[in-house]
Amino acid sequence: MGAAGSKLEKALGDQFPEGERYFGLENFGNTCYCNSVLQALYFCVPFREQLLEYYANNKNIGDAEENLLTCLADLFTQISSQKKKTGVIAPKRFVQRLKKQNELFRSYMHQDAHEFLNFLLNELVDILEKEGQAAKSDPETSSPSEKTANGPKNALANGHHKDPLVTWVHKNFQGILTNETRCLRCETVTARDETFFDLSLDIEQNSSITSCLKNFSSTETLNAEDKFFCDKCCSLQEAQKRMKIKKPPHILVIHLKRFKYIEQLGRYKKLSYRVVFPLELKLSNTVEDADSEYSLFAVVVHVGSGPNHGHYVCLVKSHNHWLFFDDENVEMIDESFVQTFFGSAQEYSTNTDHGYILFYESLGTSNKS
Repeated sequence: MGAAGSKLEKALGDQFPEGERYFGLENFGNTCYCNSVLQALYFCVPFREQLLEYYANNKNIGDAEENLLTCLADLFTQISSQKKKTGVIAPKRFVQRLKKQNELFRSYMHQDAHEFLNFLLNELVDILEKEGQAAKSDPETSSPSEKTANGPKNALANGHHKDPLVTWVHKNFQGILTNETRCLRCETVTARDETFFDLSLDIEQNSSITSCLKNFSSTETLNAEDKFFCDKCCSLQEAQKRMKIKKPPHILVIHLKRFKYIEQLGRYKKLSYRVVFPLELKLSNTVEDADSEYSLFAVVVHVGSGPNHGHYVCLVKSHNHWLFFDDENVEMIDESFVQTFFGSAQEYSTNTDHGYILFYESLGTSNKS
């Protein structure tokens, strides 16, 4: 890897970003699902900065219990403080902790990168909330930064906020969806809010993220046995239902549902459909109807023809350069190479490398990456 590392340094030359580190992650048998997501999160700059700050504020707590948050903070700090600009790091402590924490990730079978991302973000939130509550009950032990960084989850009761103190995981990734149901008899609209860390989108052949998002927000009619109980009519009525994005997140994570359960086969099948994901995305199906603009900075790619085997790699945009992370290997790629991961327009194709999880950062705030 030394050669590959120096090759990357040569490729970037004097354009190598000041203070940036590009490190591959060692694979422990089947941990590419973990490595690809960790690289995407590391290059999610606001998340990385807050994690490093968390580590700096908490590193002196010697008796602190090790958990996934401390292991992740430790790993990111290890990468960012390397003397060399490129190389390989073994995320051993993190992977050991992950396997200890969740039996789902213990086996040497092929794991799902999206399940891992979901588990990790929710786990980090749980840890931060517990620390926030402990800090409240024992104000002496907490540092000021901990108090602002942590807090109870954003509770939405009947669509009303209970003054939330949100964690920095929420601040980066959480958005709010609103589920609107209109009774077709009395025209009353019932709205229910729900939070999300990522959007899972159904996909179709030869489509785009924009069309998948339109389908996600399309109106559905509830009739026959799917009728809606209207509180105003006090009875089951035909209704129209739609999902809209009420509050777009700062970091928009889009999961393409490439693994579909096929009843006739009795198993999951991978959909290799061609789904175009733009480098710049406009979110137009929001409640405010104001366009939110996003820029793509990472793509987790599933390589393989089926759901139960294969490999994960990650494409990352850092300081206007695109990089390709494949476990220990890191190389520079041309921006046009990103298009080769849209999927296949034909059912049977030799190309099995398809975009699976997309990470977009809002352009509404300073975009350092």
